[in-house]
Amino acid sequence: MPLMQAEHLTKTFASNENIFGTAPGTRIRAVKDVSLTIEAGETVGLVGESGSGKSTLGRMLLRLIEPDSGSVRFDGHDVLAARGSELRRLRRDMQIIFQDPYGSLDSRMKVEQIVCEPIAIHGGESSGSRRTRAAEMLQAVGLDESALRRYPHEFSGGQRQRIGIARALMLRPRFMVADEPVSALDVSVGAQIVNLLRQLQKEFQLTYLFISHSLPVVRYLATRIAVMKQGELVELGTTDQIVSSPHHDYTRTLLAATPELVTAAS
Repeated sequence: MPLMQAEHLTKTFASNENIFGTAPGTRIRAVKDVSLTIEAGETVGLVGESGSGKSTLGRMLLRLIEPDSGSVRFDGHDVLAARGSELRRLRRDMQIIFQDPYGSLDSRMKVEQIVCEPIAIHGGESSGSRRTRAAEMLQAVGLDESALRRYPHEFSGGQRQRIGIARALMLRPRFMVADEPVSALDVSVGAQIVNLLRQLQKEFQLTYLFISHSLPVVRYLATRIAVMKQGELVELGTTDQIVSSPHHDYTRTLLAATPELVTAAS
């Protein structure tokens, strides 16, 4: 049984003025009948240009966005039907790393509050226990315990992304959506974050959906690669298959683009 299984997911939004070059009120189908399975322990790379529906799909898997139709099952449990305590239990196992290391951290909160926020929401641990675990998670992502007493503005973009990763790890999840986690960082810092994610996967036995606009970035980390274009899944295969013999012209275009991070990370 796959750890994550999505079938026939569809999501349509009403556009705002000037978004996607359409008139306000126009219906935009962001995700079109997409099915995807992710096995425990693997990394599926989800690639495509901006506006292809990648982030919408990732958020639907976590039920941060409700699909119009389709189904999502996590470890055999119906995510979309879950309510109350069952949904909270599922969400402990499913976390997200956001794209923007600046906007995703509350500037008014100290790092300790930020990293401990998931446990504060879900409850079940004393403040002392939370702090101890927060220090452990910071060390796991390469930051010192002293960071707990500081504010986000005191850190670089790469360090802020490490804080966001530590926050996502606090509940010891099994599945993570990494939503363009290196796109806001320069090449060398982004390579460090990619290597960190690979290390953490082994240490914490994580399963990833790694979202990126760059296929060369994804091929360094992913077990399999899924390619999205205009809301549709146009190609899916093992990393070796996609890299060595892509079938879709769009995949070939992505494969030729932005190789720098892969070079820096390898």
